[in-house]
Amino acid sequence: MFSLFSAYPTFMVFLAVVLSMVITMVLMPAWIRFLKRAQIGQQVRADGPQSHLVKQGTPTMGGVIMLVAVIVFTLLASVGAPTVELWLLGATVATGLLGFIDDASKVAHERSLGLTPKAKLAGQFLIAGVFVLCAVNLLDIAPTVEIPFVCTIDLGVLTTVVPVGDGIEIPWLYLVYCLILLVGLCNAVNLTDGLDGLAAGTVMVVMLVMAAIAFRTGTLEPALFAGALAGACIGFLWFNSFPADIFMGDTGSLALGMALGCLAVVTKVEFIVIIIGGLFVAEALSVMIQVFYYKKTKKRIFLMAPLHHHFEKKGWSETKVVVRFWIVSGMLAACGFVLQFASSLAVA
Repeated sequence: MFSLFSAYPTFMVFLAVVLSMVITMVLMPAWIRFLKRAQIGQQVRADGPQSHLVKQGTPTMGGVIMLVAVIVFTLLASVGAPTVELWLLGATVATGLLGFIDDASKVAHERSLGLTPKAKLAGQFLIAGVFVLCAVNLLDIAPTVEIPFVCTIDLGVLTTVVPVGDGIEIPWLYLVYCLILLVGLCNAVNLTDGLDGLAAGTVMVVMLVMAAIAFRTGTLEPALFAGALAGACIGFLWFNSFPADIFMGDTGSLALGMALGCLAVVTKVEFIVIIIGGLFVAEALSVMIQVFYYKKTKKRIFLMAPLHHHFEKKGWSETKVVVRFWIVSGMLAACGFVLQFASSLAVA
């Protein structure tokens, strides 16, 4: 369908953003009405901020429509043999399905906890592992990690070749690094999804930067995929801005986190993505630090974790926290972009 525009890659990326946004905005109202009729709503944590109790019952699983928008664009833009986009889509949708099962479990049991942590982590590690091995063996992704201005680390030095077909390479060090990265980002974005518009807005900013990185390095397919994800986030924000009409649920947040990690692998920014998605990293670290410190001292460093709840407890309004976190996310993403290409210019 898009072969007519294939000579205009900039327009294609713009089209990815706009089309995905439009699909999300058109389908979401009907999805919200269906969820309300089916009484499928968010289960709010009893130990969370008291101001969030009014959100109990707000429709959730908005991530379903976001994924539909990305699927539609990706299938329209991909023709012929499986492409990078389709592998990215497969990992994202598989993680979204895992999140959907988790969301459905929460609704069915009317509690804020769905699948057990072990079950979710097992699913995430499986999806991440399959994607990384496919990236190395089918997409010819080198098992290296580049640290700008420092060095490029070869994590393929410890590789096992399984004699299946033409041989399946398992670069153990690279696989372990990527598993930690992908699953870490998956859960970090999930932890960030705690305020109206927070996860969607920050992921939108990050995906636009990931699209720019992919485009700048001449890899159009990841740029289109990142653009479609950004567009879905923009469309979702129309309904998720404070006060939210719908939440994305784990269906959306886990999928978006996995998508970010997979994009980092195929665009070879496995280290820089830690800076680009620095806000998500900070949110995850705040929880880890809080839990570790409390177990050791029975005291808390933060008033409440994740980090966005700490600022709520300090008296910031929900909207103020969200907008300021958007700004911080944009600054970190811009820093990552600059570091990535400043290093390449320095080498040149």
